[in-house]
Amino acid sequence: MRVDTVFENATVWTGAGVTSALAVLHGRVVALGDEAVSLSARSRVDLDGGFVVPGFHDAHNHMAWFGMGLDDVPLGGCRSVEEVYDAVAARAATLPAGSWVVGSGYDQNKLAGGHPDRHGLDRAAPGMLVRLKHTSGHMTVVNSAVLDQLDLAHVPVGGDVVHADGSPTGLLREQAQLLLRPLTYPTPVARVVRGLARASEQYLAEGITSVQEAGIGGGLVGETPAELAAYQQARDAGVLRVRSTVMVAASVLHDLPDDAGFGLDLGLRTGLGDEWLRVGPMKLFADGSLVGRTCAMHDPFDGEPDNVGYFQVPEDELARTIRRAHEAGWQIATHAIGDRAITVVLDAYEAALAASPRTDHRHRIEHCAVLQPAELTRLASLGLLASPQGRFVNELGDGMRAALGESRVPWCYRLRSVLDAGCVLPASSDRPVVNGAPLLALGDMVRRRTASGVPFAPEEALTPEQALRAYTYGSAYATFAERDLGTLEPGKLADFAVLSGSPLAESALDGLSVRGTAVGGELRYQA
Repeated sequence: MRVDTVFENATVWTGAGVTSALAVLHGRVVALGDEAVSLSARSRVDLDGGFVVPGFHDAHNHMAWFGMGLDDVPLGGCRSVEEVYDAVAARAATLPAGSWVVGSGYDQNKLAGGHPDRHGLDRAAPGMLVRLKHTSGHMTVVNSAVLDQLDLAHVPVGGDVVHADGSPTGLLREQAQLLLRPLTYPTPVARVVRGLARASEQYLAEGITSVQEAGIGGGLVGETPAELAAYQQARDAGVLRVRSTVMVAASVLHDLPDDAGFGLDLGLRTGLGDEWLRVGPMKLFADGSLVGRTCAMHDPFDGEPDNVGYFQVPEDELARTIRRAHEAGWQIATHAIGDRAITVVLDAYEAALAASPRTDHRHRIEHCAVLQPAELTRLASLGLLASPQGRFVNELGDGMRAALGESRVPWCYRLRSVLDAGCVLPASSDRPVVNGAPLLALGDMVRRRTASGVPFAPEEALTPEQALRAYTYGSAYATFAERDLGTLEPGKLADFAVLSGSPLAESALDGLSVRGTAVGGELRYQA
């Protein structure tokens, strides 16, 4: 047999063991080790001692949001609200009067002075329209010029407009952000395509070869009702360079005629597509944000005795949507962060499965942040997947600890106990909420320390190999893609990253870099 390419002179971690080479034919692995080296090949690639791992698979990210956000004023590095205002003023000075000034990535937990407000933004950018997106995506601050154009008398259920001294501060939380839709929605498809192209390049440079987009078409994170068309256009143009599975916002699903179930027109549901672009789960929001203190909790946030958060949709509507989607054959991915939200979502999944049993449903709880021990047991017994983000402990951990208080930290963003309960653990970033580079995430999943260096439920730490498996096989499994992705075995797609050293030793994690990334056996990135 003559193959397309043999990649040799490497240490290849296949997910099932270690070998020295791999051979690729028609985009798939056909042989490993000495057998691969012995084959005739059209080309041979010397990997110069690199460490090869299956391509990283991010099971929950916002690719379009991230790519388009690269044009925003970057606020993640600001450490005071005055620095935020200075950054806004600097951008405003480059734009014509009446323009939008859009910033993203601020976190009030890291800012002296807390949230920016409309008065400060008015001073920073007079004559402009200003919108600043919180790093979580669950809050937005706008200036007076924007507030004046909003219908504040009709705030959507599941959101609120924050007031101080009887007037709006400019902070819109959760569903209240939808008040901006008449001014900002839909995003032009061409802009979404450009965002996907820019994100793809970044992902390949980080060893990411496949992703799951956590919500398109509607809701808080959808950019346009034609968002799937943007993905198709990006693919046709050759700029969608990583394999993509898209979650569809629950708000665009509906009851179909002739008892055809619950879904999209034409009866589309989970699974349609191919190895490059597929329709994945229905994405549903139960509650909000932990660092924003809007997620639904059993007990109040620390220092706020009257605040237990809230749901983004009524509980009975949440249960109905889950039941209808389950009956129609959808995989379901429900955002639930607070322990109260997780309880209600587990109740809904349990009721749906009891009424319509279904094997291998792989329903998910996205983030699954504050997971009490009894609920972890129930999650495992129902065959559900928790989808936490290992990076959150570092970038957001100090704010999460402040919101929870010390007693609830052991329940937060659990990893090891999810594996110990018998669940498959996927890994993801929720990018752009945090830096989504997988090599950073591996270190955080192993070390479990906040940005200030404080241990954060260290008993939930993974071994390096467990973390690597979560970011490869575990994430592919959560996407129903493990038949093709997640390990480097004969018959699977030849998607891999070439690292500068082994990620299997904690001591080596800090110095690792990505030398190259291959998708379908084609090196699409080389350092």
